[in-house]
Amino acid sequence: MLLNDVHSRLNPTKVARVEQPADGHEVAQAVQRAQRDGLRIIACGRRHAMGGQQFCPDGVVIDTSRLTSIDSLDRQARTVRVGAGVIWPDLLRWLDEEQADDDGPPLTFRQKQTGADDLTTGGAVSANAHGRGLEFPPIVDDVEELTLVDASGEIRHVSRESDKELFSLVVGGYGLFGVIVDVTLRLVPRTRLVRVVEEVPVEQVIERLESQRDAGCAYGDWQFDIDSDGGTILRRGIMSCYRTLGPGELDGHSQGEIALSREGWAALVQLTEQSKALAYETYRSHYMQTEGQVYWSDSHQLATYLHDYADLLAEVRGLQHDISLMIGELYVPREAFTTFANEAVEVLRETGAEVLYGTVRLIERDDESMLAWARERWACTIFNIVVEDVPGGLERAQAAFGGLVDAALAHGGSFFLTYHLWVDASQLRAAHPRIDEFVTARRDRGVQNVFASAWSDRLDTLLS
Repeated sequence: MLLNDVHSRLNPTKVARVEQPADGHEVAQAVQRAQRDGLRIIACGRRHAMGGQQFCPDGVVIDTSRLTSIDSLDRQARTVRVGAGVIWPDLLRWLDEEQADDDGPPLTFRQKQTGADDLTTGGAVSANAHGRGLEFPPIVDDVEELTLVDASGEIRHVSRESDKELFSLVVGGYGLFGVIVDVTLRLVPRTRLVRVVEEVPVEQVIERLESQRDAGCAYGDWQFDIDSDGGTILRRGIMSCYRTLGPGELDGHSQGEIALSREGWAALVQLTEQSKALAYETYRSHYMQTEGQVYWSDSHQLATYLHDYADLLAEVRGLQHDISLMIGELYVPREAFTTFANEAVEVLRETGAEVLYGTVRLIERDDESMLAWARERWACTIFNIVVEDVPGGLERAQAAFGGLVDAALAHGGSFFLTYHLWVDASQLRAAHPRIDEFVTARRDRGVQNVFASAWSDRLDTLLS
C-alpha cells in the first residue's frame, strides 16, 4: 500500500498495512499485533503533515480517523476529553450543542492549527502546533492530560503530574513515544472579537503586532506581499488582528459578512498567475473591507483549504508535470526579524524559489516539551514555496529552505522540524540543541524500534 501526504505530495511511502481502531482497546490490540508481526508502528491523522512523520516504511500505520469520541466536558475545571481523530469543526459543533442550554459564555478551545480545518487534535499535540495567537505558547500549554498506548500495548494516562518526562516527550514528539488515543484539552470562555486591519511595512511588523496585543488583541498575523518580480516581496503586508470586545461594544459592528469563499481563494490562485502585484492589491482590498467585522474567538480560526490547489495551479500554468507547495517555518528573535526578512529575500532571489503565500506570527516560549521548537519568544515566518516535478525543481526548494535556515541560525534562531529534513546535522543541532537527548530518550525507553516513521529514519541517519 502506497501512502502520500495531501499537501506537498512529496512523501510516497510503502507501508505493510493500515489499521483503523475505534477506541483505546483496539489501538492497544493493533500495537500488540504489529509487535507480534515484527513491524514498526506510527499514528496518522488526516495526512496533511509534510515531512513523512505520519508514515512508517514497510510498517503499520494506525489511522486515527475513527477515534472521534468527545466526552467528559468539565465546566468547573474547564476541560474536555477529545479523541485523537477529532477535527476542529466537529469539536466546535459538539461544544456548541453540549452547552446550548447553559447560562453564560460557552467554553471552547483557545487555539488550533491554522491553514486548514480537517486536521486532528492528535496531530496538533504530536506536532505541538500553534495558531495565530499573539500571546500563547504552542498547544502544549492547552493540554491537561493524554491517553496513550505505549510500546508494550498498554493504555496509559499521562500528565504533568503522573509522568512529567513522558508528557514532555509525547507533546511535540511526532508519534515516536506511543499512539495518542485522546487528549484532555483546557478550555477558555468563548469571546467576541473585532478585526483590526492595516497595511504595514516590514520594518514595523513586530512593533505593530505587539502593540495590538497590548491593546487587547488575542490573535493576529501579517500576510506579506509575494511579488518578487515587482521587488515588494516581504516589504509590505496586511496585518489582521482580533481585539476582544468588552460588554456593550458589540453594537455598530458587522457580524463577519465579508469572507473569501473556496471559489474566491481559487480565483486568487488564478490571479496570482496573471500578476502577483494585482493579486496582492485584490487581497489587500478584500481585507480592508473586513475592518470592524465581529467574529467568535473559536470559529474565526477556521480556514478554507483547497485540497486540489496543486492541480488547479498546474492547470492554470498549462503544466504537464506535478506541482505542489512545501511549507517552511523559520524562527528568529523578534528584534532580528527585519534583518532576517531582508536576508530571506536575498535567499529567495539567489535560489530562484517562488513563494505562493507567506505570513508572520508571534509565539510565546514553551518550557514544557523536550523538543521545544518555541525555545524563545520568536517571530515566526512561514513560507509556502512552489515545488515543480521537473529536473532541479526539488533541489531548488531544498536550496531555498537551506539558505533560510542558515539565515535564521545566524540570528540564533531555529526552524520547525518536520516540514522537511533538508538540513545537515550541524544545522539541526544548532536549531534544536536537545535533539540528541530526544533520540537518546527513544533508545532508553525502548521505543525506537517500535514507533518509527520515514521522518525519524532520516533523523537517525542524519545524527548517526
